[in-house]
Amino acid sequence: MSHLSERPEKPVVGVSMPHESAVQHVTGTALYTDDLVQRTKDVLHAHPVQVMKARGRVTAVRTEAALAVPGVVRVLTGADVPGVNDAGMKHDEPLFPDEVMFHGHAVAWVLGETLEAARIGAAAVEVDLEELPSVITLQDAIAADSYHGARPVMTHGDVDAGFADSAHVFTGEFQFSGQEHFYLETHAALAQVDENGQVFIQSSTQHPSETQEIVSHVLGVPAHEVTVQCLRMGGGFGGKEMQPHGFAAVAALGAKLTGRPVRFRLNRTQDLTMSGKRHGFHATWKIGFDAEGRIQALDATLVADGGWSLDLSEPVLARALCHIDNTYWIPNARVAGRIAKTNTVSNTAFRGFGGPQGMLVIEDILGRCAPRLGLDPRELRERNFYRPGQGQTTPYGQPVTQPERITAAWQQVLEKAGFADREREIAAFNAAHPHTKRALAITGVKFGISFNLTAFNQGGALVLIYKDGSVLINHGGTEMGQGLHTKMLQVAATTLGIPLHKVRLAPTRTDKVPNTSATAASSGADLNGGAVKNACEQLRERLLRVAASQLGANASDVRIVEGVARTLGSDRELAWDDLVRTAYFQRVQLSAAGYYRTEGLHWDATKFQGSPFKYFAIGAAATEVEVDGFTGAYRIRRVDIVHDVGDSLSPLIDIGQIEGGFVQGAGWLTLEDLRWDTGDGPNRGRLLTQAASTYKLPSFSEMPEEFNVTLLENATEEGAVFGSKAVGEPPLMLAFSVREALRQAAAAFGPKGTGVELASPATPEAVYWAIESARQAGKAGALDAAAVGGAARTGVEALSGA
Repeated sequence: MSHLSERPEKPVVGVSMPHESAVQHVTGTALYTDDLVQRTKDVLHAHPVQVMKARGRVTAVRTEAALAVPGVVRVLTGADVPGVNDAGMKHDEPLFPDEVMFHGHAVAWVLGETLEAARIGAAAVEVDLEELPSVITLQDAIAADSYHGARPVMTHGDVDAGFADSAHVFTGEFQFSGQEHFYLETHAALAQVDENGQVFIQSSTQHPSETQEIVSHVLGVPAHEVTVQCLRMGGGFGGKEMQPHGFAAVAALGAKLTGRPVRFRLNRTQDLTMSGKRHGFHATWKIGFDAEGRIQALDATLVADGGWSLDLSEPVLARALCHIDNTYWIPNARVAGRIAKTNTVSNTAFRGFGGPQGMLVIEDILGRCAPRLGLDPRELRERNFYRPGQGQTTPYGQPVTQPERITAAWQQVLEKAGFADREREIAAFNAAHPHTKRALAITGVKFGISFNLTAFNQGGALVLIYKDGSVLINHGGTEMGQGLHTKMLQVAATTLGIPLHKVRLAPTRTDKVPNTSATAASSGADLNGGAVKNACEQLRERLLRVAASQLGANASDVRIVEGVARTLGSDRELAWDDLVRTAYFQRVQLSAAGYYRTEGLHWDATKFQGSPFKYFAIGAAATEVEVDGFTGAYRIRRVDIVHDVGDSLSPLIDIGQIEGGFVQGAGWLTLEDLRWDTGDGPNRGRLLTQAASTYKLPSFSEMPEEFNVTLLENATEEGAVFGSKAVGEPPLMLAFSVREALRQAAAAFGPKGTGVELASPATPEAVYWAIESARQAGKAGALDAAAVGGAARTGVEALSGA
């Protein structure tokens, strides 16, 4: 077992415990960024000047009327920026734009004594606009050849030979929607400037170091003059990885120019209409199978809807390409990627970061092709799993480690769900109920853990031990409700060998731990846990030498367990508090900076080849649904999940993440339907689903009636902190089983062997049309059978439609 994964005697990791802020969350005492305004004097409030057109050139901005509004202090425009007028890392996102690029784009910001004064002032600002042609939909962007960013191509094996060897070849296309983050806390920042001109920003951000970097270049000052703190976030899901930076820069610029604190907070409508979302995708594909249904070749093109600027679209697309294989070996592959440029909000990171989009493509392909191959979808999936001992690699060339866990999790789900018995029960139910059908589907997940950009795979920590024996830890990760801080407390207590109550965690700050990576890519516990462990190990080694001198033993024979230092083979002991006090009087340093970098990673972005991931997280889920044939309405009757989190750092936290990720994935795939005004009227480009009343989120009514989650046992991950694995993103993709169950239930309204296409999101309306398709197949069954037979003999079968 590796040093990093080895657990000591009586570890605090692995113990089920509640979230470290759970009591504050449920009692309302937990503070978030905007709560700090009430504790700050003389705060100004920022409000955007939005232009409600999809695209246009700004010819004039007149602020006089706004400045005449009582309570308005200043109007911020591009002329006020002392540094770089840009809020993005790609320098394609002007903070104060000369060209409006989406409906609701902010061109200026008004600062007022009250939010109401700032709002009235913003409404008084006059903006002259020369309207320009706009591209709203992904289809329109493809038709107009409107693209930006990288154009990666991933190749593996000989695709042409693979198709030549295929007994069945299918082609098709698939378009699916994005997703709104809808975190409870909207974007917020509070900026202050001290007497030396130093800028301090409280920000709801997943990436404080990058927020610091953007604010620094907007203000034209070095990074050491800007400090960013993230107390906690009320949800992030990726939506606060890149997008908070410009908002924090607005607050910082206002504070710098006025000398007063500036508060920035978007209301819900502003947040929905101004911030990016999960990328919607369009896919065209061609796939070949041998006579037994094993994949021989895949040729696909994935187009992501990037919105008006690049943001994180390039790495999102890269991860989508890297996950199109999911749990399946594809010996010959050619997958190209493009980023469409549209006049909508700039789409950004969202839990799974492109991985769900890539995996959805292959799962949709298999769900559509299984009936054409005369195979049960479960059987088709099983036949194509990565197998141990075959030397199989992903299409980008990384060996698939632990492929046996794919089968292990799958088989455990089949057993725990009583799959075979329930399939028989469902068949009997469906035969007796012509207007209601049930279905049971199972899908798997193989998700790579690490940032595709190798440089981001590093973390830092600062651990302080005080003379009384109490411990304070700082690390570079941010807390958005996912339990990272809870895990870091457990890691520190375990490494030092002390009770959990001895350890406290400080808010994430750039002046404590510099140059941190985003809390994203499910890597928060791996990177920051490794850094916290490293810092605590330095301190423990120093204290072991002190204890050895007091106990008359060698340091290698001393153990610190549950706050007591003992010598092996002796009853002599020294309490933790006494040990720390002794170390202080011996002038032993009681603070340490920890560092961790993920080893063994390599990625060549130009060749699109390498080993970008430390390991793969594995899981499987079986979902049973019931569908109403008259309306397409459905309910999720039962879900069974087995998921691989290695040796869990905090089982209660991990099970909560699995449940939450699954439900969020089900929302994306079945409920959440983003709509824009695509007409040529005055509201062209306006987001129509800009409230909870029009954008449907998962609620209690969508929860499975029975929800069983099991952690894969005997799953130690060598080379990861205390043998654990990441858990934030991978469970979201387990929700593919919901969509595939809905597909099978809709097909059950037709004759045996019917296949249907299913839109995504699979809303009740979409399910209804799939049901109608199945019914039509029943009416024209003989004709369809003849057509499919003829197509099969030609070697190409088309599965068209989006």
